[in-house]
Amino acid sequence: MIRNPKDFWAGLLFVAVGVAAIVIAGNYPLGTAARMGPGYFPRMLGLLLVALGALLALRGTRIAGAPLARLQWRPTAIVLGSVVLFGAIVNHAGLVLSTVLLIVLASAASREFRPRESLVAGIFLAALAVGVFVIGLQLLLPIWPTGR
Repeated sequence: MIRNPKDFWAGLLFVAVGVAAIVIAGNYPLGTAARMGPGYFPRMLGLLLVALGALLALRGTRIAGAPLARLQWRPTAIVLGSVVLFGAIVNHAGLVLSTVLLIVLASAASREFRPRESLVAGIFLAALAVGVFVIGLQLLLPIWPTGR
């Protein structure tokens, strides 16, 4: 019997993602802990997700909790749409403008949306993204809009 639906379904989701990671990484060489192959990290992460998910689902059958809230379609659609838009425009609009737009649009999904605060957060996160991905990891992402 499911006593805590949030924990139970979250646990099953973790298990599903973990199994998917293990299956997808199954085509890559594992290697060893000292000389990791490309399949090592995804498999180990998958195993940890399966274990954590199983514990969480088991907890959902033992400890009582609140029922699941009804799915809110509008905020879900807004957040997913903003992520899709980010992926579609990042190579043309640049990382900075795409990130700011992503944060502002995704923030609009909340009933407590404050445009000025989300703009400040977007600018901060855009600077962080440039620092981590472009400068730190040296990914070939345009920082500003391209003139193509």
